Amino acid sequence: MPRRNGVRSGLAMLGPVLRLAAGSGTDAGSGAGGQCQNRAADSLRHLLQSQRRPDTVRVQRLHALVLQLAATDAPQAIRLSHQALRLSQQLADSADIGRSLLWLSILHRRLPNYDSARYYTQLAQQLYARRHDRPREARACLELSLINAQQANLTAALRWGLRGLRLAEQTTDKAVRTQLRAIIGDTYSKLGDYASAEPMLRRALRDGRRLGDEQVEAAALNSLGSLYQAQGNWPEALRYFRRAVAVCRRMGDMQNQLANEIGLAEVYTQQGQPGRALLHGRRARTLVGTTNDDFNRPSVELLLARAFLGLSQPDSALVLATHARQLSQQTRSNGHLATATELLAEAYAARGNYLAAYQQQRLFAAYQDTLAGEATQRKTSALRYGYELDQKQTQIALLTKTRQLQAQESARQRLQLYGLLAGLAGLVLVAGLLWRNVYLKQRTNHRLNVKNAQIARQRDDLTRTLADLTRALADLKAAQNQLIQREKMASLGELTAGIAHEIQNPLNFVNNFSEVSTELVEEFMDGPWQQLPEAEKAYATELLATLTENLQKITQHGHRADSIVKGMLQHSRASAGIFETTDLNTLVAEHLTLAYQLFRAKNPAFAATLLPDFSPQLPALRVVPQDIGRVLLNVFANAFYALAQCPPGAALKLEVHTSLLAQHVQIRICDNGPGMDEITRRKALQPFFTTKPPGEGTGLGLSLSYDVVVQGHGGTFSLRSQPGAGTEVIVRLPR
Repeated sequence: MPRRNGVRSGLAMLGPVLRLAAGSGTDAGSGAGGQCQNRAADSLRHLLQSQRRPDTVRVQRLHALVLQLAATDAPQAIRLSHQALRLSQQLADSADIGRSLLWLSILHRRLPNYDSARYYTQLAQQLYARRHDRPREARACLELSLINAQQANLTAALRWGLRGLRLAEQTTDKAVRTQLRAIIGDTYSKLGDYASAEPMLRRALRDGRRLGDEQVEAAALNSLGSLYQAQGNWPEALRYFRRAVAVCRRMGDMQNQLANEIGLAEVYTQQGQPGRALLHGRRARTLVGTTNDDFNRPSVELLLARAFLGLSQPDSALVLATHARQLSQQTRSNGHLATATELLAEAYAARGNYLAAYQQQRLFAAYQDTLAGEATQRKTSALRYGYELDQKQTQIALLTKTRQLQAQESARQRLQLYGLLAGLAGLVLVAGLLWRNVYLKQRTNHRLNVKNAQIARQRDDLTRTLADLTRALADLKAAQNQLIQREKMASLGELTAGIAHEIQNPLNFVNNFSEVSTELVEEFMDGPWQQLPEAEKAYATELLATLTENLQKITQHGHRADSIVKGMLQHSRASAGIFETTDLNTLVAEHLTLAYQLFRAKNPAFAATLLPDFSPQLPALRVVPQDIGRVLLNVFANAFYALAQCPPGAALKLEVHTSLLAQHVQIRICDNGPGMDEITRRKALQPFFTTKPPGEGTGLGLSLSYDVVVQGHGGTFSLRSQPGAGTEVIVRLPR
């Protein structure tokens, strides 16, 4: 007994699979999965509201939210798909435009609204065809085939399915090929071409299992059950429908479980077991209410109507069949219309209303002619023949091309062989001449190589000698410079010491006599001044005040000159001048502590934070420790003096860093004092220049430090400073 409800089938289960064509996952589930999807939907809504940048990321989030809402809120999902489509068109992103169009098609098909679904799918198919995007065009053909199959437009369904399969076979998309085979096999089954349907469906079932695609597996099982149902093989039909139900339950897919419950109910009805058919029909009706499946609602009502007819309850059958036909007219589902009309004819006949039964029977015959007439069979046969012919022609073209290439390759190889043989004879002759020339050249080259080796040895010896002489000359110049510097320092020290000693004696007399004169003035004020007449006291007082002031200035400048002399004597002390292997970190640390303690002894209220940073990689250096120590004391003393000029309450810091460079060892001393302007910085290294007030500096510290580092040790001494940004002194000594 052929199946009359030719719309409900495995195709109903391929709807979720087409979500892959829209670039998303699978259908929404229920239960805990539904809760997870609700949380995912809320998260996506929050992202879309908080991040409104119009870019491809927003389009992807809109598509993801459509996936979450497709099974529960189709109108909202459609609105979101339109937003995604508009934004994709603004961005001129053809991939997202096509994906949005396919989503709109899927959602409208499931409402069902087939005209809108077909419109959006055709737009997507035309877009992909213009871009020569075969994989996505094949997916659009898959959706068009599914829409026509659900409306029982079997010719159009088969045409789009075969077109999509030809495109998919030119790509690596196995999933779409498998889905298309499932649709084509189901369409063959509805057309009664069981010989073509069964191998197509079994291959789809096998490939779906290999791909792990349970949706395709369930669809193929459902279609095979329908095929055996149409052939009257009830045990096989029941077995495949039950296997399909098990797969759907494992996936938690109630919508596709519904399609298989309908199939089981139909088989039991055809076996004459209306009670069991009614049991499965009621399960299907419960699933329809749970999933809001308007597409399969007519199928459920029709199978319940047939079960009530089997139970001799024609009134219930009339109500259900009439409502099912009204729903089918709204969706223009020709298969449901035919089945509803047939059931109405049987119900009227069971009630004895033969005139109404005759009218319904005539309508049923018209529907049957439309669905399975001779013209439809011819069209589908032509389509199948065209598809097979295309495959054969493609194979023939490939074989012809292969043979042409083989013939061209053989001719080319023969020409190459003749050319090689002709050239081989010439090569033999040329080879003899070349061998003679090579032999002569080798003998000549051997002699030249011997001469070149001798010249190279002599050149290397000369190069080494020149290098040794260059190094010796450099060492001699360095020793000469150091010797000259030592002589200069020694001569300067002797000269300075002599001058200082000569100046010190008269300077002592000046200081002593100024102090004695001051004491005499004080004695005069205490004694004879009291005995002067009042008229002379005022004049004498004025003279004595002027004399006292002059003596104080003489004393002040005398002490200043004495400080300069003592500084000259201190700097004129001759060091040992012997270079010793010295640990520079230890030398710097010791003189930093010594300089701080000396400055604190003169300025008890002074306090600063010392921040030493010594590199552990410093090698031992050959330096004159006394000279480098004197340099460090001078630099540290100047830094502490600069810090002492800062406002009260300021955080005073002195950083001392040592580091290893490629050719030098560096000492970097930084303070956060008031700094110097550019003019003062340029004069800082000149002898006798100082920024300290009278009596506090000689102006020789930095000048002599520069000479010790640069002339005495071959290093560099640099000074960096800006007003308000502190001062940095960098001393570099050669390694």
